[in-house]
Amino acid sequence: QVQLVESGGGLVQAGGSLRLSCAASGMPFSLVVMGWYRQAPGKEREKVAFVTSSGVTNYADSVKDRFIISRDNAKKTLYLQMNSLEPEDTGVYYCNAPYSAQYSSYWGQGTQVTVSS
Repeated sequence: QVQLVESGGGLVQAGGSLRLSCAASGMPFSLVVMGWYRQAPGKEREKVAFVTSSGVTNYADSVKDRFIISRDNAKKTLYLQMNSLEPEDTGVYYCNAPYSAQYSSYWGQGTQVTVSS
């Protein structure tokens, strides 16, 4: 059974930092590209950052130079270090295996990030 469990969200002031985690099970975590997405109220879900199985990263322009995506394949855990947070970063953050035909349909419950101005 595939499970993705996000954690680490919370309420933070603008300029602050948070570290999100995503614990994966039931899938070959070390072999798949993993990514973080977010969804703000009233908006479509959008890509935040991806990381390949070998650690190559890609970021949305809006978070480049502020967020760092990483993974620990031994722990089957995905991370997102978020620095210099802005109110526009507010939303529910999800992890996913976006390019896997078998696992891309699985989503966790998400973790809420709220940045106050």
